[in-house]
Amino acid sequence: MLSYTGGIVLFAALLHASWNAILHGNRDRFLSMTWMSIAIAAVATLVVLFNPLPASASWPCIAASGLVHIFYNVSLVRSYRRSDLAVAYTIARGSSPLLVTLGAAFFAHEAIGPSHALGVAMISGGIIAIALQGQHVSRAGALAALTTGATIALYTVIDGIGVRLSDGQSLAYTAWMFLFYWLMPVLFVAARGLAALWTPVRAQPLSIGSSLVGGLVSIAAYGIVIWALQSGAMGAVSALRETSVVFAVLIGQVFLRQTVSGTRWLACLVVAAGAVCLGR
Repeated sequence: MLSYTGGIVLFAALLHASWNAILHGNRDRFLSMTWMSIAIAAVATLVVLFNPLPASASWPCIAASGLVHIFYNVSLVRSYRRSDLAVAYTIARGSSPLLVTLGAAFFAHEAIGPSHALGVAMISGGIIAIALQGQHVSRAGALAALTTGATIALYTVIDGIGVRLSDGQSLAYTAWMFLFYWLMPVLFVAARGLAALWTPVRAQPLSIGSSLVGGLVSIAAYGIVIWALQSGAMGAVSALRETSVVFAVLIGQVFLRQTVSGTRWLACLVVAAGAVCLGR
């Protein structure tokens, strides 16, 4: 059976799939991502006011991760423009656990047992199979998605190291890192102007409202992951989080009435079996 921590990370995976579904539901994903970031940064601002500072040793990781997250946000929007959402999302999420495992071994000298290594491989392979099943992926689309996956792996390894240096202050670490999300509206205004940010508040209130909700769901999802990274193997935690792709398939079938083939369900079972391996 999965451990308590593993179960919590699986819940984070469900949250992650949910906010990505919200992002997909909005036509202007750059605008949606910006308002998600505003919600995240606003919550982070409140949290840092009422929590002690994380240990000074973790501050370089906070700064590095915050900047990488901004690059990830921009890369994610770009990858969605290059190819279908399902393909871009699954390739990005599927490639990251293997990269995280390699990064954790190289930078944090983190060992991983045979069962966990098998679980990571099964989850990554299953997720990529979900992405590629019946799909033609352009070189540009695949490159954009893999770039996004690399940024996911990079910030995960940075946060895995940083939260362990925070003297147990995972909440404060998360909040200070998410303060960097205030850079997203700055980038948006620089690219499109202030009116493009504020006009949709009146013209598209439901879209902006859903983006704000998505931001709240996102900060909860990744906050859980950072908490788990304090003690869990980075590759294993990353792989469990990326089972969000399976939840995305379920959401697509149940709520969006999308048809899911038997081959895709088989790939989902491989991902689920990999999650069981990680919980052993």
